[in-house]
Amino acid sequence: MKLNALLVRYIVKDVDAAITFYTKHLGFQVTAQSGPYFAILSRDNMQLVLSPPKGPGGGSQPMADGRRPEPGGWNRIIVQSSNLDREVEVLKSAGVVFRNDIVAGPGGRQILLEDPSGNLVELFEPTSASGK
Repeated sequence: MKLNALLVRYIVKDVDAAITFYTKHLGFQVTAQSGPYFAILSRDNMQLVLSPPKGPGGGSQPMADGRRPEPGGWNRIIVQSSNLDREVEVLKSAGVVFRNDIVAGPGGRQILLEDPSGNLVELFEPTSASGK
């Protein structure tokens, strides 16, 4: 397995549930997995590292001040969409949780959805002028 120079790590409550979510709903593929403590998923040129808040891996270790890694927050990965309305409809009918409705800005339209641990994923449909 070749690692990209840049990867994104998400802390998730349940690695297997996160794998199911990202592979079933967002088109990721499992590149590597070490039981319930670690997985790497890939989609196009992105690698997503999944780790639980407690476990033997480095991403699960507490900080010197005692704080522990935890899922959630507002940082997010962005997954590009070519038909945002259709994808949102399919995901909503599959029970995926959204934090907002579709909003528009100068570069396109977007919506925020949550993985099973509450980590954000932004589905983004660029305007034709932003050069898909």
